[in-house]
Amino acid sequence: MGEPASIFDIENHDLEEQALLEAEAELAAGKGIPHEKVRVWLKKLTAGQYEPPPCG
Repeated sequence: MGEPASIFDIENHDLEEQALLEAEAELAAGKGIPHEKVRVWLKKLTAGQYEPPPCG
C-alpha cells in the first residue's frame, strides 16, 4: 500500500489559476507588503532580532 497523496501533490490547475488572478488583483489594488519592508524584516530575523511580520 503506497503513501496517501499530500494536499501539496494534488494538482488543480483551475484553482491555482483562480488564486493567481486573485493575488494579482490584490496587488494591483495596492494591497500587499512592499518588498523593502519584508527585506528589512527578514534581515532582522536572520540577525536574531524578532519582530512581528510587517503589515501593509
